[in-house]
Amino acid sequence: MHYTQKNLIEIKEKIKTKIDSLNLSGYEPKVIAVSKTFSEQDILPLIEYGHVEFGENKVQEAQLKWPALKEKYNNLKLHMLGKLQTNKVKNAVEVFDYIHSLDSLKLANKISNEIQKKAKKIKIFIQINLGDEGQKSGINPSDLEAFYRQCIDLKLNIIGTMCIPPDNQDPKPFFKNLLVLNQKINLSEISMGMTNDYLDALEYKSTFLRIGTGIFGKRIR
Repeated sequence: MHYTQKNLIEIKEKIKTKIDSLNLSGYEPKVIAVSKTFSEQDILPLIEYGHVEFGENKVQEAQLKWPALKEKYNNLKLHMLGKLQTNKVKNAVEVFDYIHSLDSLKLANKISNEIQKKAKKIKIFIQINLGDEGQKSGINPSDLEAFYRQCIDLKLNIIGTMCIPPDNQDPKPFFKNLLVLNQKINLSEISMGMTNDYLDALEYKSTFLRIGTGIFGKRIR
């Protein structure tokens, strides 16, 4: 068995154990295997194992790796996880099924235009900057409800919210905050939790866990 398959199995076992300890029946979060910097040869064992959810941080890298894979394996779902520049939206809409990093009205307008041109359905998360960090993307939590209404007016399929907690801080208060915000606008999906904190994210009902290093190992570049 390939090491990535073993890692994924171990992660899923830990997730099940944690969910059982929380007594949450019917709760089955999805694991996004974050394959940025890893090659097709690294990804294929997971695809052959039956995994379908994958994530990339850069549009250009996704364009090089995924069109042929998605053509061959038509059940794959590709998630855009990194900051999305407006000049990359056209290409992003072509290759991705989910966008987790909607962080401005300008970007929302651009995505809306491209989706309508291509008549493609893309599921979108609003990224929220919960730590008020200047170096991180995301809208201010106080702007969420108004921003969400603007996105709906643009006919975007907003399914949930996303956050990246500040480094070197307990992520739980941020996960709790995101859950509250998500419920405020009555959305069902939450994108939070990475290799170091995905078990904590389960306590606050994350539905998409973004795990890279835990599955693929340390990035090669």
